[in-house]
Amino acid sequence: MAAYDFNAPRLFLDFPMREGVRHTLDRAQANYLLGVLRRGEDDAVLVFNGRDGEWRATIEPTGRKAGDLVLRAQTRPQTAPGDLHYLFAPLKAARLDYVAQKAVEMGASLIRPVITRRTQGDRIKLDRLRANAIEAAEQCGILAIPEIVEAAPLPAALAALEAERLLIFCDEDAPLADPVEALRRADPRRADPRPAAAGEAGNTGLPLAVVIGPEGGFTPEERALILERHNTVRLSLGPRILRADTAAVAVLALVQAVLGDGRGAPAG
Repeated sequence: MAAYDFNAPRLFLDFPMREGVRHTLDRAQANYLLGVLRRGEDDAVLVFNGRDGEWRATIEPTGRKAGDLVLRAQTRPQTAPGDLHYLFAPLKAARLDYVAQKAVEMGASLIRPVITRRTQGDRIKLDRLRANAIEAAEQCGILAIPEIVEAAPLPAALAALEAERLLIFCDEDAPLADPVEALRRADPRRADPRPAAAGEAGNTGLPLAVVIGPEGGFTPEERALILERHNTVRLSLGPRILRADTAAVAVLALVQAVLGDGRGAPAG
């Protein structure tokens, strides 16, 4: 039997959480829990704020369409998130929603739109990005909401990356066709084959960033700018041409499996 309660609805609520705290549901929250989901008195709801772990709360109706949540017990302590920045050229609205949701599911700790010469997406609405991030975290049991950062031109976004942050650049012309081997060779921990210690899951200590270009790819000048940066690895995604939203899921899965919170011991 799964240890996680998949039956209880889960909500992100931004208030300090401790046993006995009472939260009055706003109209939208009350409508969702009491009206849409038809939950009632003493039904369980899982809540989190990105700081205090996850808590089991129960519903106390205060009217036909109103109620409170009362925090009863912590179900999971807050864990340190990974350190994975996701930089991407904006897409059109529906696909932008998809990319934001999948980046959260795959463990991104920061999401930043990057403006390139071939960017075709509409104006970026950060509140919409955040709403999609929260929805994905609620649905997938994630404890932290990634930071949503203002869009920036590619040169500024690259300059903002710390020197020690390993940048993974999806490049169809990468010299090494095997993406797993390319990531392994770029891992600075290869000399230390010890697996992560107990309690380190979800925080590998290796700062990472992934940059995904627009449909049509980066211009030659943009590619040269990326490759000028120290601590950058070029990553092939195989023989097929992938749409930008598909490439995002593919590269994030690879990076997490080899370098991130899905890894075992580093390759020797």
